[in-house]
Amino acid sequence: MPHNIALIDDDRNILTSVSISLESEGFSVQTYNDGEEGLAGITSNTPDLVVLDIKMPRMDGMEVLRKLRETSLLPVIFLTSKDDEIDEVIGLRMGADDYITKPFSQRLLIERIRTLLRREDMRKTLATNDDKKTASENMITQGDLVLDDDRHLSSWKGKAVTLTVTEYLLLKALAKRPGIVKNRDQLIDMAYGENIYVDDRTIDSHIKRIRKKFKQVDSEFDSIETLYGVGYKYKEV
Repeated sequence: MPHNIALIDDDRNILTSVSISLESEGFSVQTYNDGEEGLAGITSNTPDLVVLDIKMPRMDGMEVLRKLRETSLLPVIFLTSKDDEIDEVIGLRMGADDYITKPFSQRLLIERIRTLLRREDMRKTLATNDDKKTASENMITQGDLVLDDDRHLSSWKGKAVTLTVTEYLLLKALAKRPGIVKNRDQLIDMAYGENIYVDDRTIDSHIKRIRKKFKQVDSEFDSIETLYGVGYKYKEV
């Protein structure tokens, strides 16, 4: 059975173009014109993942996410405007799994959807598997950091740290080669793919959020170093 995607946006051009792209990739798509309609649709016909615009009439994306998180852990990707960093941060704190800034590459959106669906499928498989403690074959360990590449999960000193797909890919790029400096362009390519334009400040914002999440687990976390004017590196253990 194809994965079912719910797409909620008041921009009909986005609904049409994105749904065509997703269907061409083998997904089943439900489209909704506003948050109220979308929430009702998700409730009556549960999808595998939700792509949700933040700014909509009747009920905005924040309210949809808040109500959704009262009963569901469905993966959610926010669509945000370029200048809505505050909304992005609030959305991630409320439980969104990732966000993509408009205007966006549909190829990038599809890759983010595939990654989140793989992670969710793995989580469901483990939840029903008798051997729940079986370790992933693709583990990246750097000191207290453990990255489970199959499931896109991370932990620090044995405590889970919830990262978005983008944050996970950035951390992985740094942790795989500790001590090696990655400039912002290299990190953009690793997290977003080549030929995708992303402002340098976007990478800085992601790194800031990664640090904050790890500091919530360990206030002394300092493994990601900034080399001003150059880029970032992961400390050698």
